[in-house]
Amino acid sequence: MKAKYIIKAYLSLFLIPCSLFLSSCNKWDNSFAVNGDCKIESLMLDTYTGVVDHAARTVVVGVPESHDDQLMTITQLELSAGATANHHVGDQVNMTTPIAIRVENGNVFQDYKVSVKHDEARILSFALNDTYVGIIDQVAKTISVSVPIGTDIKNLVPTVKTTEGATLTPRSGVPCDFTNPVEFTVTYNTASTTYTVTVKEKGNPVVLYLGLAETVAQLNPEEQEAVNWMLANVENSDYASFSDLAANRVVLTDCKVIWWHFHVDGGLEGKERFVQATPEVMDPLALDKLKSYYQAGGSFLLTRYAVNLPFFLGEAECFPNNAWGGKEAEAERVGGPWEFAITGHTDHALWQNLTMNPSALDHVYTCDEGYKITNSTAQYHIGTDWGGYDDREVFHQKTGAYDIAGGNDAVVAWEFKRTADHGAIICIGSGCYDWYTTSDEGKDYYHHNVAKITENAFNYLKQ
Repeated sequence: MKAKYIIKAYLSLFLIPCSLFLSSCNKWDNSFAVNGDCKIESLMLDTYTGVVDHAARTVVVGVPESHDDQLMTITQLELSAGATANHHVGDQVNMTTPIAIRVENGNVFQDYKVSVKHDEARILSFALNDTYVGIIDQVAKTISVSVPIGTDIKNLVPTVKTTEGATLTPRSGVPCDFTNPVEFTVTYNTASTTYTVTVKEKGNPVVLYLGLAETVAQLNPEEQEAVNWMLANVENSDYASFSDLAANRVVLTDCKVIWWHFHVDGGLEGKERFVQATPEVMDPLALDKLKSYYQAGGSFLLTRYAVNLPFFLGEAECFPNNAWGGKEAEAERVGGPWEFAITGHTDHALWQNLTMNPSALDHVYTCDEGYKITNSTAQYHIGTDWGGYDDREVFHQKTGAYDIAGGNDAVVAWEFKRTADHGAIICIGSGCYDWYTTSDEGKDYYHHNVAKITENAFNYLKQ
């Protein structure tokens, strides 16, 4: 009997703090199940019904494209049985920015974020035959697509991405005759937009992106993002494969810059791995053409693991001694903006007209809080602790390159300067140079710097 009393005493001691814990949720946001006690069941603003997401605690109200959000009336607000809210039917609210509605029931409450979404009908991306990317002017509602001379423009297949839920006429994936401009109309609820698509034949590329894949559509997402930006924003640019180069399907007569942005999931370090991963590049027919182009004054922009290429163009010891990288499917989400140092090189053409942090003007920021990136890096570690490159002078002597970015113990961007014997090469191996990166918060304060750096590099190398 005594043992039972001891057990009961211990149970009492255990249950007392538990009951204290359970009562401590009084007036605290209860993120676990509350049995439907604190929910918005339905909500209407004016005559428009909101879509309630209980998991995300959001209500999104769809309204016409030109609707005035400044003064809207809550015309319906249904809550869980017994619950109350800090807003009521008949309240007028300014919905130019989201509002919070707090639902309380007894000792618990939940906050719902209520926002307005305007009907929108837009073409977000446009490509022909999954190869030729259209340049979209959202103001003029025009799309221009350049195709190589000789392309059969009477039978091109458009691939069109529109506002989610919208309908498109003519439909995506159906061949069209683009001999004359074609109008594409996007419709979503009350919104409707018509774009005029014009296809024109172009001459030889001035900026050429070389890749391992036969087509842009076969590239990995990181490389696709880079190529599609170039095709949509850089005049007289084009994509070709190294196999195209080897087979004489590429004309370099007018080419000023060859860009190669090379991504490998999990990273790539060292000469042997680079050779194994790039048999198309190691083809003597392709390499000979690249060397001839370089020796004739042609320039290169090499980014991510493509920075290993200069060795095969005839430069000296050119394999970064510090390389790594993650996988796109397991990309890390950054806790704050990422950057690299340009101390001593702030006047270089690559780092001009960027969005800078006023408190760190000798650093370049390239992504914002919440972005997911692989941090794929190919850099030179500088210092006697590592071996190989004791200081930047040793780095220059061994590689022939000049550092243009990096902290005290690393070179993350470097340049082989133009000479009478060859063109110039810009190499960017920083993990901050990342194209295929997304953010749940939709921020883009710094990430557009990646595109601006690339544009600066093209303009610099074309001189």
